[in-house]
Amino acid sequence: MTRAIRSAFPATDGARPIATFRRLFFAAVCAGALAGVVAAAAHQFLTVPLIQRAETYETLPTAPHDHAAQAASWQPAEGLERAFFTLLADILAGIGYALLLVAGMAWRRGPLSWRGGAWWGLAGFVAFSLAPAIGLPPELPGTAVAPLFPRQLWWLATAIVTAGGLFSIACGRRPLWVLAGLALIALPHLIGAPQPAVHAAGTHTATVPPALAAAFQLAAMASNLLFWLVLGAAGVFFLRRFAPAA
Repeated sequence: MTRAIRSAFPATDGARPIATFRRLFFAAVCAGALAGVVAAAAHQFLTVPLIQRAETYETLPTAPHDHAAQAASWQPAEGLERAFFTLLADILAGIGYALLLVAGMAWRRGPLSWRGGAWWGLAGFVAFSLAPAIGLPPELPGTAVAPLFPRQLWWLATAIVTAGGLFSIACGRRPLWVLAGLALIALPHLIGAPQPAVHAAGTHTATVPPALAAAFQLAAMASNLLFWLVLGAAGVFFLRRFAPAA
């Protein structure tokens, strides 16, 4: 770990590796918090209204739900409380993703530019949003889905192998590396994402109109793209500010 930090940011001012790590951490926290605020604002305007419309379908008698689970589950109240928890979740997610992004930027070394930050953000969008959404598109309440754990496992595996495939394509200097990267990206989709179990005849598998579901998927992907582009640009800005040795 110490050698990696030293190689990424030479301590020209005599700073110890722990100080360099602290600068990287602060850069990631600031970039992630900023991107999280932007994402929360985008969600309030783009996705939250669609979710609220979909929740009205959940209250219909034909909607598939578990009354006991609904009674035991907690949900934030509409208005400021819901907006606050959305903001908090987006900021925490932004910081987590920023730690990965800043670590990748530091490991790659080289000059940091706005164009490079945009490419890093676009790669993050492809790996963590676009590729998983091909098999598991964003779903509204009232939509039939597969069990949670298989979906989480497939999402995580897809994000990891897609990131690895993009890295192989970007850094590989031989056609074999490019082919290997393309194969990694295609692998989870060849396996297939978990699908909802077949319901008994006569039961309803979804209550959300297809047009509303499609609008939500488009809005969610647009919000994610904005989030990742801001995260890439903010990562470059704060790395320059806190770790100018990059």
